[in-house]
This record gives sequence, structure tokens and C-alpha cells, in this order.
Amino acid sequence: MFDKLINKLQNDTYITLETTPGHSPQFSPTIDKIELLGLEHLVDGFSTTDNPLAKLKYNSLFAAKMLQDRFNKPVIATMSMRDRNKIALQSDLLAANEIDIRAILALTGDPATISDQPHAKGVFEADSSLLLDIISAFNSGMDYGGKPFSHMPKEIFPFAVVNSYAKNPKTLQKKMQKKIKHGACGIITQPVYSLENAKQLLKLKEIANKECCSENKSAELILGMFPITKLRTAQFLSAHVPGINVPEHWIEALRVANANGGVEEEYKVGFELSKNLFDSLKEYHPKLHLMTANQFQIAKDILI
Repeated sequence: MFDKLINKLQNDTYITLETTPGHSPQFSPTIDKIELLGLEHLVDGFSTTDNPLAKLKYNSLFAAKMLQDRFNKPVIATMSMRDRNKIALQSDLLAANEIDIRAILALTGDPATISDQPHAKGVFEADSSLLLDIISAFNSGMDYGGKPFSHMPKEIFPFAVVNSYAKNPKTLQKKMQKKIKHGACGIITQPVYSLENAKQLLKLKEIANKECCSENKSAELILGMFPITKLRTAQFLSAHVPGINVPEHWIEALRVANANGGVEEEYKVGFELSKNLFDSLKEYHPKLHLMTANQFQIAKDILI
């Protein structure tokens, strides 16, 4: 299952869909929505998020197991450095390994200070590079402390993330190099909103791979895509989310649509911009990760 996913990432078209477990003891209703829309037939795999924005959600590893069992499709489970020390990280990886959750997206995580849980404290023993190093140790048959396991773990496939925009592109290249050196096989970008942005990121990835070639390490770049169908979403992403660049012409088009036709015209214009971009990205670099905040009908409309 995972070998096929990595082969598609390296040699073919590759599309994954993000799912966000909810503030609920049940994840199955989310899976039911995906199945109702037939989304499992339109993607190569899924991902599950890990308490994004430090808000309490259903566990990403359990959610990944449920998705994988229902659709027989590989799932990339996110693990954050915010909530676990190296003991807990390794314990979770050991259990996940036996139940075949073996694609892991390593994140540093949002700060605990923005959590919805009173007085929550972040662990943050290190950034996501530590988790990538732990995975490398596991793939060598030992724990992070260098103690060999009694049974060899099945191979784990590590993924990482990178911003899609920076005033100084060199910083993005250096971050990519760091993820590659620590073993990431795939690097997922924050959402991109122009083909020019995507081309720049791909050039930076090529440079980063060349810098790591002496270590015989490289990674594929996966372009993140988050459809924008509301003016306020575009304005929020542009003003408050570092590492994302929403073009001014997108914001202006949504502003005009809202003023002239209201919510329906705003949605129509935003969807058209998003759909055209997705199709252009797919044609240019068919390795994409679609994020819709569980708006799965939008996901289907974008994918078909």
C-alpha cells in the first residue's frame, strides 16, 4: 500500500486529501461523508491532522487507522512535537507500526498558548526534525536511544511541511534542505495560489535536493491547495497566516463579486479561481495535497 503511494509520488500523478478529525468521540461520520461522495475513488490517499491550532480533536493515528481500513487507501497521519516528548512519540510510532499506519507527517505544531484547553502547556522537546530523526532510527531497527528493537519495524515513510512563500526565497530552500537531510521523502507546501509561486518552489526544491545529494537524500515536493470561496477567507489568509501569499487580484475579484452579486457570486468566482489553479497545477506538477477543512463537496467539485 505505502510502496505504491511512494511510487506514485516519485513517478506518477499523486493526489492526497486532508481530513480534520472533529471535537467528537466519533470519526466515522466524517468517513461516511467521504464515502457518500465517492472521494476515495478520486485520490491516492488521505491525511489526518493532529489537533490543529492546539484545539482538542479526535486522535490523528486512530483516525488514520479507520480511514485506511474503510477505503484500503494509505493515510498520512500527522504527529506534532507540541504534545509529546520523545518517549511518547516513539511509543505511538511502535503501536502505529503494527497496525500499518506508516506514513507520518512530522510537524512542530502550533503553540499551546492558542489552545482551547485552559493552561495547556506545550512539550516541544525539539522541532519536527527530532521526529524525522526518530523515524530514521526506527527504519534502522533501533530506538532513538540506540537500543535495537526485538522485532524490526516495518518501514515508516516520513513527510514534512514548508511554507509556500517567503520574502527571501533562500529561507525556504534552507528549510527544505533541513527536512531532506533529516529524511523526509515528501515535503508538503502551505497552499499556493499561483503557478508562478509553484514554479519558484519547485526550483528551490531542486536546489535543496542537489545540496543533499552527497548524502544520497532527496524529497519530492507536494503542492498544497486550499480552495478559497469567500472574501473573508482570502483576507484572513493574506493578513494573518505567515508563509502564504494570496495574490491581490484574487482578493479584488472576490471583493467585486461580493459587492455585485452577494454570497452566491462570491462563491462562484472563488471556486472558478480555485478550480482553474488546481487544474493548472495538476498539469504542471501533478503532485498535490488538497485541503478543504472537511468541506468535502468542494473537494469533489475541485477533483472532478
